[in-house]
Amino acid sequence: MSAPLLTVEDLNVSFPGRGGITRAVRNASFTLGRERLGIVGESGSGKSTTGRALLGLISHPGVVTAKTMRFGSDDLLACTESDWQQLRGRRMSMVMQDPKYSLNPVRKIGQQIGETCRLHLGSSRKDAEQRTLAMLEAVKIRNPDMVYHLYPHQLSGGMGQRAMIAMMLVAEPDFLIADEPTSALDVTVQNEVLRILDDLVRDRGMGLIFISHNLTIVSSFCDRVLIMYGGKIVEECAAKDLHKARHPYTRALIAAAPSLDVQRAELATVTRDPEWLL
Repeated sequence: MSAPLLTVEDLNVSFPGRGGITRAVRNASFTLGRERLGIVGESGSGKSTTGRALLGLISHPGVVTAKTMRFGSDDLLACTESDWQQLRGRRMSMVMQDPKYSLNPVRKIGQQIGETCRLHLGSSRKDAEQRTLAMLEAVKIRNPDMVYHLYPHQLSGGMGQRAMIAMMLVAEPDFLIADEPTSALDVTVQNEVLRILDDLVRDRGMGLIFISHNLTIVSSFCDRVLIMYGGKIVEECAAKDLHKARHPYTRALIAAAPSLDVQRAELATVTRDPEWLL
């Protein structure tokens, strides 16, 4: 059996505040192979914070500690800023949830994606342009030549999301964190984006962490699923067996999801138990 691409043991992320210390992630432990690992949970459960911690994106005064946080042969806990610059973008990337705050508003889309090629792949200006146009086309942007010369504010939410996905995938990283990558997309484009991510995992052996609220997508797209509550991983299961999950929080999430097959006067609500955080 090959070694995991990513190993995390006892990851903790905390933020000091006037009311004391907020523990955003609590003793999270998991591994990632060259597979699709889903992370689900309510807003505020620690999903995105976990992803940002793995890429060294928790800024001061946030504190990240762990027993182990290793990516391949790299000890992420010992990385300097120079080390992170070599890792982020080329070997590991993250598709942020909202492109409005992730894309540079004063630079054209083509310049931003092409910069990734030139910085991490050593591409010439012409090669970077060709790679950028090909990637924009791959994420089903209808007129990549036009979008190449547009600014982020000129794109719709869905097109901005696709441009962000193109930017993170153009360097073909070994490890990608996708934070709600299909939230602003229609079903057709959503399926195309999932197909692109699936191809990268299957054909290139990329490791993918897929963060989502959509239990249906996670159960059908991912290989394994981590369920987070209050910063803790409360359950792990095979994605295809998500409907058989045993933890009461996971069962409550499944019960609260709307269904076209079941008519209900109102959706179920999640009843929480303080002992889940012990």
